[in-house]
Amino acid sequence: MSSRNNLSFCLSSLTLSLLLPCSVYAQQNQDVIEEVNVIGKLTEFGATKSRIPVVETSRSVSIETAANFLEKGALNLSQVATYSAGVSGEAFGYATRGDTIYSRGVAIPRYRDSIQELFGSFNTTRVETYVLEQVEILKGPASVLYGQGTPGGIVNGVSKTPKEDTFREIFTEVGNNDRVAGGLDFNGKLDDDGKWLGRFVAYGRESDTQVDFVNDDTFVFLPSVTYKPNDNTEFTATYEFHKTDSVTAAQFVPVEGTLFPIEGVGFIDPDVFIGVPGFDRYDSESDQVSFLAKHQINAWLGVEATALYRSGEVDYQQAWPTFTGAGNSRYLNQIIGAPVATPSTVARTFFQTTNTFDQAAVDVRFLFDFTTGDLTHEVLAGVQYQDVATDDSRSFIAAAGIAQGNFDFVLDLANPVYNGLFPDQAAFDAALVDRPEQTVEDIGFYISDQISWNQWRFTLGLRSDEVDNEDGTRTQSDDAISTSVGALYRFENGLSPYINYSESFETVVGIDSDGNQLEPEEAEQYEVGVKYASNDGKSLVTLAAYDIKITNLPNPNATPVSAGQQQGEASIKGVELEGRGYWGDFYWQLAASLLNARDPNDFALQAVAEKQASAWVTWKPTFGNLTGFKAGLGVRYFGESVAETLINQDTNPELLKYVTPSYTLADFMIGYEFPNWDVTLNVRNLEDKEYLTSCLTRGDCFPGVRRTAVAKVTYNF
Repeated sequence: MSSRNNLSFCLSSLTLSLLLPCSVYAQQNQDVIEEVNVIGKLTEFGATKSRIPVVETSRSVSIETAANFLEKGALNLSQVATYSAGVSGEAFGYATRGDTIYSRGVAIPRYRDSIQELFGSFNTTRVETYVLEQVEILKGPASVLYGQGTPGGIVNGVSKTPKEDTFREIFTEVGNNDRVAGGLDFNGKLDDDGKWLGRFVAYGRESDTQVDFVNDDTFVFLPSVTYKPNDNTEFTATYEFHKTDSVTAAQFVPVEGTLFPIEGVGFIDPDVFIGVPGFDRYDSESDQVSFLAKHQINAWLGVEATALYRSGEVDYQQAWPTFTGAGNSRYLNQIIGAPVATPSTVARTFFQTTNTFDQAAVDVRFLFDFTTGDLTHEVLAGVQYQDVATDDSRSFIAAAGIAQGNFDFVLDLANPVYNGLFPDQAAFDAALVDRPEQTVEDIGFYISDQISWNQWRFTLGLRSDEVDNEDGTRTQSDDAISTSVGALYRFENGLSPYINYSESFETVVGIDSDGNQLEPEEAEQYEVGVKYASNDGKSLVTLAAYDIKITNLPNPNATPVSAGQQQGEASIKGVELEGRGYWGDFYWQLAASLLNARDPNDFALQAVAEKQASAWVTWKPTFGNLTGFKAGLGVRYFGESVAETLINQDTNPELLKYVTPSYTLADFMIGYEFPNWDVTLNVRNLEDKEYLTSCLTRGDCFPGVRRTAVAKVTYNF
């Protein structure tokens, strides 16, 4: 294990083996709904801000409980998403900077307890899954609930908060790459009456990675307290501190040498470290305070509120192969135009930045339950406000030393020798760009009504947003109206066909060549599908087809001086199948998707697999001497992805196209549950396959996650 500061933390505890249920509200089919909760449900502070069951929601939602993703051995949020239909959690390979999750062809924002907790890039910590009870992915445009955002949806983490039952667990784990980790989760009553509840969650890790000289050490703790003076009122406050000391795992390895060989050299190790030991780092720290409140005023009116304050900072330094434009070589001889080094030697660009992030947000909503004649209404009406400030200063030293004939900073990727040299700090100071603080202020008013009439469920939603952006040089104001309409019919045999229309918008800061403010990018989606919930409530399957149009994108045919810079349209069409449930002693989960995502040039969207499929089965026998034994097996398939663009457009237009091959991975789990003890071994990428998740037209590729083996021991008391 590489030398680094020890985490001041006792490495012990295992994983919460079963998600503790929260309260749920459903006026009809209560017996079925409660059983479905075993395989995941939505809560007041979940992705839909609603207690309406998934089976009655006229859109696609994927839920991974803590029990689900721990069984699969998921080590981070990206890996949690890898078994959901139409979702890619590792589009850019093995990563330590953050979790980039794609849904329906586009990256989606990260939320916590229904409040967005990540804006911009590389300015705060990534989330650790041990502090989460479940992860939810709401697919498709969601501006009617959340304001501006991408058309792919959102990923929402539900925090561990106090429960009425008393439980305690500690765990420790070890794994390959010198991984050592541990944690604890203590929950219980703080007074004799049970009006005050408390919970304390902590997790720490020291670990190397599949990339030499790259570590991934972290520490996080999450204390929380709940006050419940009666059955109708509940207030919860949480504080989360998170600190990570690491190095960026993404090395931006060139296409030549990974996707296809370097002439005269062949292939290089895709996990080669391209930085400088002692220079590269990615250190992050964040503080987050959250408040969750709900109060049932009377039989037909309730109020809920979520508030969040989050601040973070990142100290980031990295060296990578110099980028010289799409279609151009990354290698030194090609840049210089002469054989000055081996064919596998790259010039390196050095990057240094400090990023900060501050956010304050609040979401207050009222819930009305009433009837008008034969119609039953569940109305959600709320207001959401957030104020976000991001700031950074950065230095780029591109192709360091090359222009001066200094080759001290180059690196031979086929035979790397690390001399520890990097530019003097004076060079970084001379190249420093201190960018002005950027702020985003957003206020939105929304209302939606879930109307029940016999077996019908109708959803009507409307939201109005005002967004102010300031980037130090200009202030821009945008407003948008977002809608969502859906209908679902519940047959007695468990089938529920549905249809939904939804919209999203995302502001674009800037002006066109005529001085007019750029319009927000807008998207609309039509989705049709059918859900099936078994009569015993032990399985849930969703089949959905969707068509998304994204407008106000840059016109690919517009000249640089034209006024029509927002005339492009992207199209995303797809079909998704996802199911999970129990059959005897087996838990099963499956997903499959087909996707056709095209940009305004009618080119495929980069880093997006058109075909995906996965399946997972857990066996926990309940007979004889095998009681307590458990085993799981999963398979994940990702089809090929395409990156394409036109190069040399001013002289001799040429299509540049990279096709990243498909790959199939297997995951495995085996364990035994004793009284108070749980011992588990998880192995992901069982065959230790070497693969690429994507290659971009700019000329770099992203290696996938190699085999990880982690053994855990948990003690519950």
